[in-house]
Amino acid sequence: EMVACFLHIVGQGCSVRNAIERFQHSCETVSKIFGEVLESLCRMSFHLIKHVDPEFKDVPHKIISDSRYMPHFKDCIGTIDAVHVPVCISHLKAISYTGRKGIPTQNVMAVCDFDMQFTFCWAGWKGSANDTRKFYIALRDPTLNFPHPPDGNYYLVDFGYPLRKGYMSPYKGERCHLYDF
Repeated sequence: EMVACFLHIVGQGCSVRNAIERFQHSCETVSKIFGEVLESLCRMSFHLIKHVDPEFKDVPHKIISDSRYMPHFKDCIGTIDAVHVPVCISHLKAISYTGRKGIPTQNVMAVCDFDMQFTFCWAGWKGSANDTRKFYIALRDPTLNFPHPPDGNYYLVDFGYPLRKGYMSPYKGERCHLYDF
C-alpha cells in the first residue's frame, strides 16, 4: 500500500490531498509514507542505477555495428547531460528554481550508456544551478557513486560541462539547443 500511495502521487501527478482521499489515511500518514518510500528508492538507486560493465571493457554493440561510429567512438562509454524537470514549488522559492526557460525546474544530471540505460542520476538541484558546479561535485564526492571513465575511455558531455580528460564537450560556439537552429 505504501508503494501504491507513492506511485499514485508521483506517477499521476496527484496531490497529497488526493492520496489522502484515495487511501483513506491522514495527511501525516500519507506524508510519512511518501517520505519513507522516497528514501528507500534513493537508497536502492545506488544498487540499481549503474553500468552493466563497470570496468567499461566492452565496446557497445551500437558502436561496433556501425562503421560510421566505430573508428571515432570506440572508446566512448556514454553521455552526460542535464535535464530540467518542471516542479511545483512555493512562490518564495520559485526564483532560485527558475531555469533558462523562465519556469521553475529541478536540474537533474544524468549519465546514459549507448543502450539508453541510466548509469548515474543525480536529482535535487535547483533549476538555476550551474552544470559545471554539479559536475565537479559529482566527480569529487565518493558517496554519489559517480561512474568515472577509466584511462583511454571518455564520455560525451554537453557544452555546459568542462573539456577535460575523460570528458569530451563540443567546440565553443557550437549550437546545441533545438531553438538555436
